[in-house]
Amino acid sequence: MKKKVFLGGTTNNSKWRESIKPKLKIDYYDPVVPEWNDEAYKRELDEREKCDYCLYVITPKMTGFYSVAEVIDDSNKRPNKTIFCVLNKDDDKTFSDHQEKSLTAIGKMVVKNGGKWLKSIDEIADFLNENE
Repeated sequence: MKKKVFLGGTTNNSKWRESIKPKLKIDYYDPVVPEWNDEAYKRELDEREKCDYCLYVITPKMTGFYSVAEVIDDSNKRPNKTIFCVLNKDDDKTFSDHQEKSLTAIGKMVVKNGGKWLKSIDEIADFLNENE
């Protein structure tokens, strides 16, 4: 059976998911749906639990903080399947220096908890494809 990755992280019309999907040799679950409702939320929780890897990509288009809470929660509870990545640019948006420092601290926390902190879409795809 093919392994599967949960594609968590920034939404808000960020295109990072579209850039990684064609590079993956493993299956994936994309939680972005046209209409967010209780059913979509329940499916997301179920997929997050079942997937072999939980990937959280954070970009400057992030407006909420739930993905950051998810990655820390997963790095504590399921460190072997947690992957964190920060993309410092998303279209015309960038993080401030202060935000980058905070995200670096989060990355270090994920690693300390036993998770992976990868630096680019290509690095993520390579890791997942090598461990399929």
